[in-house]
Amino acid sequence: MVKIQAKDLQVGKFQASNNLKTISYALVAIGLLTIVVGLMKNQERLWTSYLAAFFFFSTLGLGGLFFTALNHMVKAGWSVTVRRFSEAMSSFIPVMLIGSLVLIAGIKYLYPWANPEEVAKDAVLASKTAYLNVPFLIVRMLVFGVGCLVFKHFIVGGSLKQDQTGDEKITHRSVGLSIAFILFFSILFSLFSIDLIMSLLPTWYSTIFGIYCFAGLFQASLATLAILVVLFRRTGLVKGYITLEHQHDVVKFTKGFTVFWAYIAFSQFMLIWYANIPEETEYYLMRAQNGWMGVSMALLIFRFIVPFIALLPRGNKRDDNLVLGVCALILVMQYVDIYWMIYPNFYEGQLTFGFWEIGMMAFFGGIFIMRLTGFFTKNNLVPIRDPRLHEALNHHVTY
Repeated sequence: MVKIQAKDLQVGKFQASNNLKTISYALVAIGLLTIVVGLMKNQERLWTSYLAAFFFFSTLGLGGLFFTALNHMVKAGWSVTVRRFSEAMSSFIPVMLIGSLVLIAGIKYLYPWANPEEVAKDAVLASKTAYLNVPFLIVRMLVFGVGCLVFKHFIVGGSLKQDQTGDEKITHRSVGLSIAFILFFSILFSLFSIDLIMSLLPTWYSTIFGIYCFAGLFQASLATLAILVVLFRRTGLVKGYITLEHQHDVVKFTKGFTVFWAYIAFSQFMLIWYANIPEETEYYLMRAQNGWMGVSMALLIFRFIVPFIALLPRGNKRDDNLVLGVCALILVMQYVDIYWMIYPNFYEGQLTFGFWEIGMMAFFGGIFIMRLTGFFTKNNLVPIRDPRLHEALNHHVTY
């Protein structure tokens, strides 16, 4: 085992290229055009595509904060040098808060329970109005969004402050804050998933739907983190601080949560199939007809089987191009999964994808890139004064 020497360490200053800035501005412009056209021409399609893209990027932002908190909670040393990338991902959380409030404008186009005439016709909907009503939904989204923003301020803000002060108390304080956040997140993210996705079909329910959405969130977030690790290691801006050893472990986590996603997906399906209760099976029946079965099988193959096999060998976790390709596939399948959860509720008889979906993904994708590059430009790429930094610098994987 070779120890890293000070002369082998180098952390540079990130500057977004003009091309990257132009791309992000162009993506946002495409998204704004889509919103304007959608408001005038097709609001139902606009809001369904908005919801899919919004939820996709919200999971990446939340996953970044969850990974950060998880590593603080367990006092992990190996991940100190990659933690700044997950902190950067969490910079999307303010956008999530604003975006969730914007979604209220399209609520009647998305949720049957938000339309009094629909509720009046359905006794099941009427029985759920104590929870499924617009004022209470706004309260829940505000509590979740503001709560995540507050935790981000103290957890990520403390990490950035430590770069300046070197105060070790910040590291110890982050442990308690992270435990509190994970408890908060475990409950409120489940409600967030139920409110935005499961309640699109309010007659259906699943007791592990929140866990299913979390499994997808964390797999996709780890894939994003792995992509950032590979790209920044290639630039040389974090020479010595991030190595193949760190890449190996991030990718290993990605593979692990690929299995976890498959386990939860199978558990939800198997329990509903075995019980064979009509109000539960309607969800899967909608996704087994009119072309949706192909999407269902694609999730099994390209979200589980292909990534699991591809990332299983040790050498593959250290192959930059393979890691980038597989992680990009996981992100594509995260969107397909969200699409699969949303669109059959509106277009049960057909698969539909086009201008609206591309435009909304461009809009939130451009904002996500802006948030990441803005964070990297303003802050150090490595938590240079974290007291556990030495553990990360001498991290080696033996399996």
